[in-house]
Amino acid sequence: MTQPDFNEICAREAERIFADVFALSRSEGGRRGVTRLGYTAAEDAVMAYLTEEGRRLGLEIETDPAGNVWMTLPGENRTLPALAAGSHTDSVLDGGNYDGLAGICAALAPVWWLRAQGKKLRRDYRVLLIRSEEQGLIGTTGILGELKSEDLERRFIEGGPTLGEALAAHGIDPAPLMGGEPLIDLGGIAAFFEAHIEQRDVLDRSPDLRVGIVTGIRGVRVHRRIAAKGVTAHAGAVEYAERHDAVAACARFISRMYDHWTRAVARGEDLVFTTGGIRTPDTAIFNKISGECEMTLDMRSLDQATFDRFSALIDRELADIALEMGVAFEADPPVLLPCNRCDAALMQRLHKAAESLGTGVREMASGATHDAANFGGAGVPYAMLFIANQNGSHNPDEAMRTDDFVAAAAVMTRAIEQFDA
Repeated sequence: MTQPDFNEICAREAERIFADVFALSRSEGGRRGVTRLGYTAAEDAVMAYLTEEGRRLGLEIETDPAGNVWMTLPGENRTLPALAAGSHTDSVLDGGNYDGLAGICAALAPVWWLRAQGKKLRRDYRVLLIRSEEQGLIGTTGILGELKSEDLERRFIEGGPTLGEALAAHGIDPAPLMGGEPLIDLGGIAAFFEAHIEQRDVLDRSPDLRVGIVTGIRGVRVHRRIAAKGVTAHAGAVEYAERHDAVAACARFISRMYDHWTRAVARGEDLVFTTGGIRTPDTAIFNKISGECEMTLDMRSLDQATFDRFSALIDRELADIALEMGVAFEADPPVLLPCNRCDAALMQRLHKAAESLGTGVREMASGATHDAANFGGAGVPYAMLFIANQNGSHNPDEAMRTDDFVAAAAVMTRAIEQFDA
């Protein structure tokens, strides 16, 4: 009798799912990527397809109050806390097919392998299909009861529905998602694993270290809107001392924060700072001093002391520049996610699994935020793997070699298989 081959099974099944989901969520209007925004018909279709995949594998299917789907492979002792793995089903607007989906397929890999061998784990194994990660970890934030009222008013894309409207369209009551208490038994999860494409190309530049073991997920401070309010006036008629220039105030803030960032990096601190958007009113023209300007802010660090210090600098510079430039800054409530280290014992399990398979790995921090961080913040031990990826992510040119995916899926499968060995 021919013995099952993990690499062959994993590659075949994953490539089938990648192709099917691409067809289900391909962007319209001549765009080249995929678009499956959270709580939309496209994400619904992908959720339904993957749920049917779970049924085909004989998994037990449950939907939680936030609309996430849990697919359980029963273990020998169902009283033990379960192992869980998964990732998100959504994408950004015209993004890549593997961001999120690769992690779901990696979570399915242990099921494919155990089924092929006719084996069971000692404990339950649960595959999690997570909704709306890209809009702000909505699926996992919801099941932890930590959504905020302001989250319900946010729109992922201009002209789209608010999150509250999208939830209502799916028959989801937001009240429990905002109640401050987890809606699932966190004590019933022994460990959470998430695989994800690396969102830059460090692994892809290496000939032999193609799998990353994540050390932690950077803490985040995000403002979707910081508005500078000054006075609109004639560009030629108002002298320097009399100006209340909102654009200049935003520019000065960005310049100063970049100077602070430059010095922090020179000291060897882990830190990134981004202003992804800056805009003036539609009436702004070359010969006006603009009395209004809006900008975004995204600051991240894996070190809590650095995070706290730089966050205080943000507040101080906004206050100082407002005084210097004669403007007022108005910021939306920040999205704050703490620095979150991966569980050391689970990282060691991944290292041991990689070593047993002869797979080269490197440790690396995650600059992007992932649903695993929410579980970690709630006290669930978690670990992450990165998969080598070409062309970055959040763009239609995102690429991932099948052999790189299989290598990472094999490491995670081996760690899960040997969890109670």
